[in-house]
Amino acid sequence: MKLSPKIEATLVPDDKRLSVLPDFFGFAQMLRAEAMVYGYMTKLSIDYTGGYWHYYKLDNGGFYMAPAIDTPMRVEWFGNGYEGTMSSDAAGIVATLFAVNQLAAELGTDAMIELYHALLDFGTEHAEQAAILSAID
Repeated sequence: MKLSPKIEATLVPDDKRLSVLPDFFGFAQMLRAEAMVYGYMTKLSIDYTGGYWHYYKLDNGGFYMAPAIDTPMRVEWFGNGYEGTMSSDAAGIVATLFAVNQLAAELGTDAMIELYHALLDFGTEHAEQAAILSAID
């Protein structure tokens, strides 16, 4: 039995950042999508106070954003009772999943649905998969 290779995340370099959001969300939704991720993070973590974010492309066609914070973040989601601590990377995955899920529900496009599933697949392989999946459950 051959195992599938793990999904790889690549940090988007600063000189490529301007093209990333339109590539994944289109010009019509890119600013809204970014603002939604920030908004979800504000709701998810009292440790988030704004700042610089990293963008990551996944080799399965996915994408996510994560705050550039080096310390663990407390995360709570009242919709399902989740409370825990996770890295800013994992918290960014959660916030991006919530935002893309909302866009997929609103827009109903195959592109948003595929983007959600590509990120979810990555989340299931992440070192903090249990926390990620509990937060979005």
